[in-house]
Amino acid sequence: MLPRALTDTIDALGKLPGVGNKTAERYATYLFRSDRKISEQLINALSNLHEQVKTCPITFALINADEETSPLYDSPERDKTTILVVEEPLDIYAFEQTKEYRGTYHVLGGAISPIDGITPEVLHIKELISRVQNDQVKEIIIATNPSVEGESTALLLQKMLSEKYPELTITRLARGLPLGVDLSFADQITLSAALNNRTNL
Repeated sequence: MLPRALTDTIDALGKLPGVGNKTAERYATYLFRSDRKISEQLINALSNLHEQVKTCPITFALINADEETSPLYDSPERDKTTILVVEEPLDIYAFEQTKEYRGTYHVLGGAISPIDGITPEVLHIKELISRVQNDQVKEIIIATNPSVEGESTALLLQKMLSEKYPELTITRLARGLPLGVDLSFADQITLSAALNNRTNL
């Protein structure tokens, strides 16, 4: 019988995506055996996560709690007439590492998946449509993941945006990304090529 505190730690770690029971046991045992400062650093970081991180009300990117909006949106060096639409906040940083894109971003908050209860109404689509008018946007680059859900979301966005803004240029990342890949894990060269060779929808 394991001590209660160790069991509680294993249970908590096991709730993380991709962490099974055996992995959670290894992590918990490592934390117990390692320098106490490592555990304290982890506790402090997790506590600050909810207190010092929030969502940008315009782009839905993750920002510091003391910031009003995303620096990538506020910067005068960014072109507000182009928006790159992604599923998750971490996708932004994958594109930023390419140093190829100088427009702004919009995070949908996922992709359409009725099985998981993610309907179009749950995503930040309304806000995207409003931004087109507010920022006088000329091009929308749809960069949803190359999955069934990502493709369905891209088609819906294309339909909704083109109906409301017929003059708007709507493009999609070029093919070349493997089916089902998460954009946040794609390498910089692949993302750069997909961005530079994007196609009209």
